[in-house]
Amino acid sequence: MAVLKVIELLASSEKSWEDATLNAVKMAAKTVKEIRSVYVQDMSALVKKDKIIEFRVNAKVTFEVLG
Repeated sequence: MAVLKVIELLASSEKSWEDATLNAVKMAAKTVKEIRSVYVQDMSALVKKDKIIEFRVNAKVTFEVLG
């Protein structure tokens, strides 16, 4: 039986929400192994002068602790 853990990360990108999600997974991969999935809970954007300047995601990353 596998034991899984979920961590919550806030990540951002100047390109897109997809890129912000990739950044969340990259950040998590620096300290954890066996990442199984990522769930984007919320998306938001920072707007300046009627233009989106930063895409943000609140992502939940699931990884295996014991296999």
